Amino acid sequence: MVNKKDNDIKIQMLKTIATLITTAFALVAGLAWNSAIQAVIKEFFKSDSAITGLVSYAIIVTIISVLVTVFLGRTLGKLGVDLDDD
Repeated sequence: MVNKKDNDIKIQMLKTIATLITTAFALVAGLAWNSAIQAVIKEFFKSDSAITGLVSYAIIVTIISVLVTVFLGRTLGKLGVDLDDD
C-alpha cells in the first residue's frame, strides 16, 4: 500500500515535470516570437545601422513585456489567483 509521503513525492515530481515541459514550450514560443519581431523590425527599420535596429527591438520587446505582465497580473487578480502561493 502506498503511504501518504510516497504519494506526495509522486505528486510533487509530476508537478515539477509538468512545469519543466510547460517552460520548455514557453521558451520555444518565445524564440519563435523573437525571430518574428526581429524580422518585422528589419522590414520596417531598414537602416545601415545595426544598433538602431537592436535598440528599437529592445524597446518594443520591453513595452510588450510590461503590457502583457500588467494585463496578466490584473486578470489573475480579478480571478482571485495569488501567484505567491505554491
